Amino acid sequence: MSDSEEQVYRPGEIVPESGIYECECGEHHRYSADVRGHRFPPPNEGCTTSGWKLVISAHDS
Repeated sequence: MSDSEEQVYRPGEIVPESGIYECECGEHHRYSADVRGHRFPPPNEGCTTSGWKLVISAHDS
């Protein structure tokens, strides 16, 4: 697991790497950041997360 997979990104921050991100609340709400440079969305309704963690990098082979 890379350092970027451990990093928690807050809603509104710019997505640093394209890939699949998951909220860190443990409920497995996922968000696909298709393009680096987009902003992370607010959490899903009812989600208690404070941020997003990279699960699958678009650059993994």
